[in-house]
Amino acid sequence: MFGFRADGTRVKNSSLMFKIIPHIMRERDDSQVYFSQDVVIKGMDEYIDKKAEEGIKLSYMNIIYAAIVRTIKERPYLNRFIMDGRIFDRKGIFISLAIKKTMEDDGEQTVLKIPFSGEETIFEVKEKVDSIIEENKKIETENNMDKFMKIFDKTPNIILKYAIGFFKLLDKYGLLPKKIIALSPFHTSAFLTNVGSLGIDAIYHHLYNFGTTSLFFAMGKKKKSYIPEEEELIEEKCISIAFVGDERICDGHYYATSFKLLSKYMRKPELLENRIEKEEIKIK
Repeated sequence: MFGFRADGTRVKNSSLMFKIIPHIMRERDDSQVYFSQDVVIKGMDEYIDKKAEEGIKLSYMNIIYAAIVRTIKERPYLNRFIMDGRIFDRKGIFISLAIKKTMEDDGEQTVLKIPFSGEETIFEVKEKVDSIIEENKKIETENNMDKFMKIFDKTPNIILKYAIGFFKLLDKYGLLPKKIIALSPFHTSAFLTNVGSLGIDAIYHHLYNFGTTSLFFAMGKKKKSYIPEEEELIEEKCISIAFVGDERICDGHYYATSFKLLSKYMRKPELLENRIEKEEIKIK
């Protein structure tokens, strides 16, 4: 109600433009910006093969998760969100994802939210993500979000409608209980979905007006694309990364610089082997 939240710290020194914009574009679906890039996977393939010779199994997803986490740590404005017309710095880095326990049309689905410090190496990110996904793919596994959602399983629609509305009202004024924020996948730094595993190209996924998510990434299937190199177009094997972001959290220059850093980490994954020490991290 007064700019205090359990999951964020209010940004008080933002420019006049960024103070006004959240009142012009009040919802995230008002302020979505779209970006896509075909990422050449030659560097990732070489890195994956090299690590395989060392007995370490890595995937594109491991690299992309680690690259996103590291980029958010180094470019902290990406970890901001808007609530009730105010800008907040998020406390902690979180990546959310949805998984199906079985690849059937009516297969059970769950949503995960994984916490990071941003100082992890690619191997630490891989271990954390892989272990959490493996555990939650088990049919018998129920995470805290699953258990919470079961409360509403037999709730009449009219009551559910007002219950969700009440949660959104509490969230707007910073009164949503910390325990609910902690388990909610919609209160996260970014969502990442691998639609390439379904055999399709990257999609632009909308942001949610519920919660505080400002970034949504989608990874598509492998394909061949023509990439400009000096004055030529070179055919390369690529993966498309589609992005939807909230333009109220930072300007275009900041986004562009951040995407260049993310692309660098994906092209040169070996950079993610080094741990970032706290004293080396600078606010940019």
